[in-house]
Amino acid sequence: MESENTFSNLGLTEATLKVLEKKGFEKPTPIQEKTIPIILNTDLNLIGQAQTGTGKTAAFGLPVIEKIDNGGNHVKVLILSPTRELAIQVSDEMNTFVGSRKLRVATLYGGASIGEQLRRLRKGVDIVVGTPGRLLDHIRRGSLMLGKLDFLILDEADEMLNMGFVEDIEEIMSKTPESKRTLLFSATMPEQIKRMVKKYIPEYEMIAVKNKTLTTDLTSQIYFEVRRTEKFDALSRIIDVERDFYGIVFCRTRLDVDEVNEKLLSRGYSADGLHGDISQSGREKIYARFKKKRINILVATDVAARGLDVQDLTHVINYSIPQDPEAYIHRIGRTGRAGKQGTAITFITPGEYRQFTQIQRIAKTKIEKQELPKVEELLGIKKDSILAELSIISEKEVGDNYLNLASSLLENSDPQIVIANLIKKAYNDELNENNYQELAKKRNINVDKAGTTRLFVGLGKKDDMTPPKLVKFIRENVKLRDSNIDKVQVFDEFSFVTVPFSEAEELLQIFKTKGKGRKPLIEKAQKTTGRSKPRDKSNDRYKDKYKDKSRSKSRDRRDKFKR
Repeated sequence: MESENTFSNLGLTEATLKVLEKKGFEKPTPIQEKTIPIILNTDLNLIGQAQTGTGKTAAFGLPVIEKIDNGGNHVKVLILSPTRELAIQVSDEMNTFVGSRKLRVATLYGGASIGEQLRRLRKGVDIVVGTPGRLLDHIRRGSLMLGKLDFLILDEADEMLNMGFVEDIEEIMSKTPESKRTLLFSATMPEQIKRMVKKYIPEYEMIAVKNKTLTTDLTSQIYFEVRRTEKFDALSRIIDVERDFYGIVFCRTRLDVDEVNEKLLSRGYSADGLHGDISQSGREKIYARFKKKRINILVATDVAARGLDVQDLTHVINYSIPQDPEAYIHRIGRTGRAGKQGTAITFITPGEYRQFTQIQRIAKTKIEKQELPKVEELLGIKKDSILAELSIISEKEVGDNYLNLASSLLENSDPQIVIANLIKKAYNDELNENNYQELAKKRNINVDKAGTTRLFVGLGKKDDMTPPKLVKFIRENVKLRDSNIDKVQVFDEFSFVTVPFSEAEELLQIFKTKGKGRKPLIEKAQKTTGRSKPRDKSNDRYKDKYKDKSRSKSRDRRDKFKR
């Protein structure tokens, strides 16, 4: 009996199923399973909440392509993406979903020739994918007409709002017809999105897919402290110590991907690189090789790796630290699947520990520190591997020619010397300790993860702040004993306080998000020149930064601390 969790049971046509089979898509993700039937079988607007990398492009792209026709010379689908890279990725995906249908896709983003984009639009397109700023440029020029639009799709809506596109998005939405259907997809649902939905999408179906659990019992999370120049050697050691390494190495940029991949290939590893500048067909070929294990190392950016579905990875390596906790969750979620043990490894340089601490705190995970294997350990492992490899060769596998040659060699030579010479010729590169650089001593890697941090607080005596109230205020936001809160100083306009490093990072993160465009209430204190009390210049600098714009706000704030 056929499983319910298949694309064929979602109502997609045979033509689309053939496209999916060619792309290697086997089963729909939860967001695809819930979304596709609604778009296909109803006329409802839709709000979809699911984390990044869960297959949202296929969730809206597949059914939308089936719902529109190729008649008329007008834009039928408009897809908004937050960045150039994501716009290109979505556009490439849409092109592959189109298959043999005569639908035309155009990508519009800043930094590219607007002349070429104008030419493309004049020829006529059915689906437009673009960034808000460049789309608005074309709308204002009159080169992008949305009067007959069937679908407006907002992809990664929370990211677009975080990047300051809210006004652009609202202006674009105001230029679309009321008859169109709106599909909004977002990993989170902040208040700005809720207000936008209420204003522009009065009736809709809400689909929410639970975020994947951060890890399973089958995923081991560890990190190594390394200098930036030592990263590649650290990567080589990890690959060499694992006999059956099969994993993804995540880098931040395409240049990093190219550099790491070239180094791996020069060392004789079986690897390939994947990033947004590679064509869709090129990415699919690389992905197919990796999935079939013709290569065992894939070096990739986050964007390029989205949509990859590989079940039996042994490792995920964060060669570059992820930009945020969600990216970390998505990366490491690729290992420890299908009942197999997996390992997630992160490289941390001295300057990245603060960001790493935030990832652990927000993602609510503990990542264990380990030491990289020493050169002697690696060579020992390689020797064991060579012994195992040579000892299982049978006489039949060797063949008569080689046996006769071996007999001739052994007639007048010491057998041990002959074997040693052959091993040296065959495995010299593998057993060469010069392949590994000398890593910095632990004591020389200055990772700032202990001790305390001095904080500036934008509240002072004029706000009715006192040392006891400041201590209470700190404890209300992070779990700390009074004994861990030190060197409390309250001045007229602001205050200073010293707390342990990890709690300081938590406070800085909390009040960074509460700033809403203004300067945060709590910041890391600037260093002073030998004085515990700040100079008058520092007083002047902060004098007006934290004043509320109205007296009522100031009174509210003071009342809060009086209570």
